[in-house]
Amino acid sequence: MRGDDSKQEAMFSYVSPEQRVPQDHPLRPIREMVDTILKAMSPRFARLYADVGRPSIAPERLLRALLLQIFYSVRSERLLMEQLNYNLLFRWFVGMEMDEAVWNHAVFSKNRERLLNHEVAEAFFARVLKQAKPYLSDEHFTVDGTLIEAWASQKSFRPKDTAEPPTGTPREADFHGEQRSNETHQSTTDPDARLYKKSQGSEAKLSYLGHVLMENRNGLLVRTMVTQADGTAERDAALLLASKIPGVKRVTLGGDKNYDTHDFVATARGMRITPHVAQNTTRRSSAIDGRTTRHTGYQISQQKRKRVEQSFGWMKMIGLLQKVKLRGLRNVSWWFTLVGAAYNLVRLRRLRAEAVV
Repeated sequence: MRGDDSKQEAMFSYVSPEQRVPQDHPLRPIREMVDTILKAMSPRFARLYADVGRPSIAPERLLRALLLQIFYSVRSERLLMEQLNYNLLFRWFVGMEMDEAVWNHAVFSKNRERLLNHEVAEAFFARVLKQAKPYLSDEHFTVDGTLIEAWASQKSFRPKDTAEPPTGTPREADFHGEQRSNETHQSTTDPDARLYKKSQGSEAKLSYLGHVLMENRNGLLVRTMVTQADGTAERDAALLLASKIPGVKRVTLGGDKNYDTHDFVATARGMRITPHVAQNTTRRSSAIDGRTTRHTGYQISQQKRKRVEQSFGWMKMIGLLQKVKLRGLRNVSWWFTLVGAAYNLVRLRRLRAEAVV
């Protein structure tokens, strides 16, 4: 029997968002982990607010909404608020009632800028790692860096010592044939961004460099860092990240050919770190010799280190880091850390599900 195509809207609903979300939905275990983390961070949040005044958006809801923006690649706060208005799954995850009013996108952005900083993002990241402790390796790690395109155009890259010409705007400016470098030019849109190219023959872009330290057992990220883009930033950041590995016993550190330099290898060994970096023998001799490559552990590290590219792929394609929409090193840093925490939450959900099976 064919049913009626009734257009009459119901006045009341007796089904809550909790009942509408399937019990096996992938966001349920993530929501449980996030709630546990945010409960532990509540005293930190309390210190950020005054005792009197108009209530702002709850920091717990703000962080849950930002995680949704990462998980579902929502490109802007305006679109995120639109989704929260009619998407029951989003309302359930954030903790909103069915008929609760959604925030204005400008108010949401202002509260985000006030609350979120690198310290809060680092604290959230550390709490995620605490949840993942049973799955972390304490001996074998991989380090790598990736190019993050800045939210600034080539036409904003203007000479530092000259004012804007009286005729023509940066949008109309013709920079073709002009010799430009980071020493003489700077972006007027994002002064912290640097003109950089990842490899020979590739296009130079205004960019940042994102760095991660990954443990090799399950591919979880244990440290994140963002720096300005330059030729030695990856190796410098790698040593800084490696210096924060807890414990005193010797560990291994995998990496690609970019880390195969005599200075990096010598410094790592002085830190009681065995460098398992890929050998670079193109028109030069490698800093890694048979004393390292003859061991089975070196071959395993070379296989495991490729997992870090999976994290970069997820963070760029899903986590909105292909071209970051925030400006300034500080803002890009906390967003990179939060996206890294979101990646760990997704990995941790899968690891826990596999452990149950």
